[in-house]
Amino acid sequence: MSASAVRHPGEFRWEVRLLVVVTFTLTVFGVVNLYNAVSIRDAGFMIAVKQLAIGLAGGVAMLLLSRMDYRQLRPLAWPALVITLGLLLIPALPESLTGSIAGSRNGARRWIDLGMLDIQPGEIAKFVIVLWCAALAAKKGEAIRGFKRGVVPFLVVIVLVDLLIMRQPNLSMAAIVAVLGATVLFTAGAKIGHFLLLGMAAGVLGLQMIMLSGYRRARLETFLGGGTEDGARQISESVIAIGSGGFLGQGLGEGKAKLAHLPYAWSDFIFASIGEEWGFIGVVLVVVLFGLFGWIGYRIAKTAPDPFGQFLAAGLTTAVVITAVLHMAVTLKLMPTTGLTLPFMSAGGSSLAMNLVAVGVLASVGRMRGRPPSRE
Repeated sequence: MSASAVRHPGEFRWEVRLLVVVTFTLTVFGVVNLYNAVSIRDAGFMIAVKQLAIGLAGGVAMLLLSRMDYRQLRPLAWPALVITLGLLLIPALPESLTGSIAGSRNGARRWIDLGMLDIQPGEIAKFVIVLWCAALAAKKGEAIRGFKRGVVPFLVVIVLVDLLIMRQPNLSMAAIVAVLGATVLFTAGAKIGHFLLLGMAAGVLGLQMIMLSGYRRARLETFLGGGTEDGARQISESVIAIGSGGFLGQGLGEGKAKLAHLPYAWSDFIFASIGEEWGFIGVVLVVVLFGLFGWIGYRIAKTAPDPFGQFLAAGLTTAVVITAVLHMAVTLKLMPTTGLTLPFMSAGGSSLAMNLVAVGVLASVGRMRGRPPSRE
């Protein structure tokens, strides 16, 4: 029995409450900045209203999930995986077959259009791959240290999911899905040597895919100082926007970059918009909030009452933290453009909803600590 199992549940309540407060703050701050960033667009008001509505619905789902026993999700891992593969398959099929609901947008097919609701299967895949890997890793136990019986089953499913995501194409999302699977495996005790071997193979494959893709290669060249004028201007405007914010910022609604210079100020580059209008103070606030989120999430994982809860909490925490870090790194010109949104803050209903669902499950793991662990 773990140390957390003999401690009173009340000892952990402050962590769960702080997690909810951090999430609420990020979401509200995100809606405010999102509305400000999209206000210049014709349909800007409706985009903000839709984000708010999804945030409210996701908040309700978060609270409901936080009150349930997360262990009830374990039998749902395989059905959720099958459904997710089906959703990923829709945009992967020829556009002549599924183009009516999964048409091309900006050269990619990453969404399923259901009228009033757009679903991005890749966002669902991040949550489901953590759930499925956590359930299987908990079942395998020590067998996870073997390559054939331990790692290969995970590798087959993760590669299948990634192949469907890369068909969209969405290499950055595929990379995150792979990292999340690796996080669960690492937490479960898989051998470091296996990670090194697979990491090198993935690195070589990823570099090859970048060099064979025109727009990905252009992004890399832009990051390294070359590339097209438009590509260089895009990332340069992000850095200029953040720098122009100074210490206290230009003021809410006073930012100029979103008017014509900063692309996707409401999604891919919302952190730059925040930096311009809220300044160094706003940037630090966002970084501290995500830092707190990661600290609490990994504390919950460390003290989870059973292996499934530990793996689940570690994976879900990583899903939020790594996406936030990569988004901020792109806007600061620390890595090539990826197109990743900022969790809880960027426009995107699927992203916001799934992140709030993840927080609900994470809070459930936190709330169940101090109670008897489940029987394997």
